[in-house]
Amino acid sequence: MAWPKVFQKGALLTRFSHHHVVVFLLTFFSYSLLHASRKTFSNVKVSISKQWTPSAFNSSAELPVEIWSSNHLFPSREEATLFLGTLDTIFLFSYAVGLFVSGIIGDRLNLRWVLSFGMCSSAFVVFVFGTLTEWLHFYNKWFYCCLWIVNGLLQSTGWPCVVAVMGNWFGKAGRGVVFGLWSACASVGNILGACLASSVLQYGYEYAFLVTASVQFAGGIVIFFGLLVSPEEIGLPGIEAEENFEEDSHRPLINGAENEDDCEPNYSVQEDSTVSQVKAVSFHQACCLPGVIPYSLAYACLKLVNYSFFFWLPFYLSNNFGWKEAEADQLSIWYDVGGIIGGTLQGFISDILQRRAPVLALSLLLAIGSLVGYSRSPNDKSINALLMTVTGFFIGGPSNMISSAISADLGRQEVIQGSSEALATVTGIVDGTGSIGAAVGQYLVSLIQDNLGWMWVFYFFILMTSCTILFISPLIAREIFSLVQRRQARILSD
Repeated sequence: MAWPKVFQKGALLTRFSHHHVVVFLLTFFSYSLLHASRKTFSNVKVSISKQWTPSAFNSSAELPVEIWSSNHLFPSREEATLFLGTLDTIFLFSYAVGLFVSGIIGDRLNLRWVLSFGMCSSAFVVFVFGTLTEWLHFYNKWFYCCLWIVNGLLQSTGWPCVVAVMGNWFGKAGRGVVFGLWSACASVGNILGACLASSVLQYGYEYAFLVTASVQFAGGIVIFFGLLVSPEEIGLPGIEAEENFEEDSHRPLINGAENEDDCEPNYSVQEDSTVSQVKAVSFHQACCLPGVIPYSLAYACLKLVNYSFFFWLPFYLSNNFGWKEAEADQLSIWYDVGGIIGGTLQGFISDILQRRAPVLALSLLLAIGSLVGYSRSPNDKSINALLMTVTGFFIGGPSNMISSAISADLGRQEVIQGSSEALATVTGIVDGTGSIGAAVGQYLVSLIQDNLGWMWVFYFFILMTSCTILFISPLIAREIFSLVQRRQARILSD
């Protein structure tokens, strides 16, 4: 099979200026910081659980009930764990709702303003949630719930905005590998959050929240003053102008038109006030774009599994194997390492094959086997880390592809014909639907674990991974049929 033209003789690198590199890095690290603050919460669950139960106050001295009853929230560690799962669910539900709204807002307002506001305000909420309440010794379940709802809404501004900015700067040529590498931002954020949390956890979990919130707030300031949302802002041609003068590197990977010879659509950009604003598509129009609903439903199942590892892996390692919390935090990094490698490599392969869905399906089939293997991991850190990396490769890799490269494909389809802003809205729909599935999943994980044990949690993950394959199976069949038709046409033409 001949390689796409964009990969020959370094053609991909020659397309990019230093502005592309700056945009890549700024969007990469902005979302990494958002994910780092989320990861902090999952990394300190054991410490929070101890602080919210009487054992934290009665371990060193016998204190009167009146003293610790004003501070503790739950009579047992199990109830505290269930509430932590409820907080995860609350966060993801509000995050999902926010994604639908943020995508629409991002297509209508300046992406830089929306992203910067979300980062700074979310950092403040995280500081209040984890640091200020502990300093003031103020513990209230309803207050925690309200803060986490607000945090979910604010954090939802991140992903639609950064994907839209990347879509404005990087065209469809080599999108799989570029977005595959870039989508590692979430995994890098998880690693950063784990490292920051474990480095200061010995001083108290409130300092883990303080460090990540401070870094995230600083990142929001940098984004406000440094991010360029489109090439037109500095007088460079947009990606549609560049590609109109080039032969397509390959046909669109998400094609809603019947005629494959149709021209590549003009990509939408975030306009300056000096340029006429392109009309944005409605929410209903975005939902009706080919492939949006199937990929959204598939992502709901897959994000449930991926985020369950994200929220519960350190807790599982500490609870199931008895490892120290800081050690569990550091070991959980290997899942994200697997996701980084998987997203990049699978995106590259999908560019070579010029098809996304078959690559996803094969990876998810192998993911089922990796889940079975990891569920039976022995109490050995080296073996556990290896199995965890493999699982991250086959679960985190496809998750990164759907949320980034495939979302960009869906928002740049030929049926739009460059007449509308759609990318942030489509990204919000896909990621929002995924977050709804993840929200339901976090509560189910806590219930299943509490009543049936961790092995049944892994059975649940296997079921959800199988459902992901089921939802994308029509897209696989369509892509295979399209590939067969094109090859037959080439044979006849020869």
